[in-house]
Amino acid sequence: MSRSFPEVAFTPLVKQQQELHDSRRQYARMEQALQTSSDDLGANEQAFLKLRDSFYMASVSETGWPYIQHRGGPAGFVHVIGPDVIGFADLRGNKQYISVGNLQHDARVALFFMDYPNRTRLKILGRVEIHEDDAAAPALFESLLTTDPTAVIERAILIHIEAFDWNCPQHITPRYTLAELEPSLASLRKRVSDLEAENTKLRALTRRP
Repeated sequence: MSRSFPEVAFTPLVKQQQELHDSRRQYARMEQALQTSSDDLGANEQAFLKLRDSFYMASVSETGWPYIQHRGGPAGFVHVIGPDVIGFADLRGNKQYISVGNLQHDARVALFFMDYPNRTRLKILGRVEIHEDDAAAPALFESLLTTDPTAVIERAILIHIEAFDWNCPQHITPRYTLAELEPSLASLRKRVSDLEAENTKLRALTRRP
């Protein structure tokens, strides 16, 4: 947990619920211990982000409704630009532009980065800076390119981090991509291939007169 996370997330009503459910003392001690810590991403956070292939982003509309959008791409499509800035190329999608419109109203976002196999979750709170048709956009587009040659970049989105927190693994169901399963599947395929070859030899032997 970064120093500012309790300041942002633990509002008076949140603290009231913590008091009600007997966790306020624990978090008060944690807040005190965080006074000398930083809000910058450390080595663990930066390494974690560079391996992610998706995240969830929450924004708030002009009507006050929250909106959550899933963003995905090749692992590393989210770039760590500095200890307090991350960025990604916003690619052409279904052209609803709900998140982009919301961010014109309120630049604050909440992000969830998930590592399902290891049941790990990093929460980030920040403010968005959008570059689309300005002078900085071309260079940002180039620096945020993904490995997908068909991707059409519409804008660059930078997120200035104000706070972050790690979550415990409780209630996170492990899930695996095909790429993550491939090392295990490869050994199983070899085992099956070896058994099939052995069976072929045994059948040939039983057919001999």
